[in-house]
Amino acid sequence: MGQVSGENANTGVKPSKLHNTLLYMKQHWRLYVLFMMPAFLLTIIFRYFPMGGVLIAFMEYNPIRGILGSEWVGFDHFARFLSSPDFMRYLMNTLKLSVFGLLWGFPIPILLAFLLNRILSSKTKQKIQLVLYMPNFILVIVLCGIVRILLSPTGMINSLFGTNTNFMTMPSAFRTIYIASGIWQGAGWASIIYTAALSNASKELKEAAVIDGANIIQQIKAVEWPAIKDTVLIQFIMSVGNIMSIGFEKAYALQTDLNLGTSEIISTYVYKKGLLDGDYGFSTAVGLFNTIINVILLISMNKIVQRLNEGKGI
Repeated sequence: MGQVSGENANTGVKPSKLHNTLLYMKQHWRLYVLFMMPAFLLTIIFRYFPMGGVLIAFMEYNPIRGILGSEWVGFDHFARFLSSPDFMRYLMNTLKLSVFGLLWGFPIPILLAFLLNRILSSKTKQKIQLVLYMPNFILVIVLCGIVRILLSPTGMINSLFGTNTNFMTMPSAFRTIYIASGIWQGAGWASIIYTAALSNASKELKEAAVIDGANIIQQIKAVEWPAIKDTVLIQFIMSVGNIMSIGFEKAYALQTDLNLGTSEIISTYVYKKGLLDGDYGFSTAVGLFNTIINVILLISMNKIVQRLNEGKGI
């Protein structure tokens, strides 16, 4: 060992940083285990152990008997849901809210990021960002309460137009209310990641484009869009993968007996069948069906984007 050390010293060969890091980790592995164990245990307990609950979807689950004592029914719950006369209505309501929300809501944060990037004054930019980010910190239930007050027959909207329409009882207005309120609440916060990505855009290229007489659209297309293109694609793939995962709280809080035709979605149906009716096996099967659709959409969209984007995806 002494000879090897001497040879390394004589030849002037220095150990690589990776080698030093691995050696340090090997010598202090107990310290790494001590700090990583809590996170590892929490992940296993709260993320992986609950996955065993999907077995309930294939059982006539009885809380007293538990999973081991409940009757196994196989795919009966899935067949019951798929053959239900309301299945297509719940599925289409969920898809329409998700797809329309994606089509209208996804471009808004990108446009906000482009607009914010053109503000030269840092103080003005910070003030505008503060105003845009604030709605994100409003609780969903509080937001729904504000929406109900504004759209009530005696609310601000009807006062402005001199009408007394109760928008919350109109099935045709539910999707617009849901999507518009979601954009107002989350667009500013969602623009953060694009604003950060735009900071990597080359200022030299932008200045050169300005000197060459490029207008704003041409500057965005040639300089700014390439800087955030990969980020936009990844965010789009993730959004499509969650297209069936509509927030239950907001949809349920905005529901009324008169707008159920468009407001009843799969997540609210799962809640009512599981917690209100106590049909745990059936509600778990519906929730599992929803998750499977999400996974299929995520994988499919990733494959499509990879083909269109030179093999780049998640």
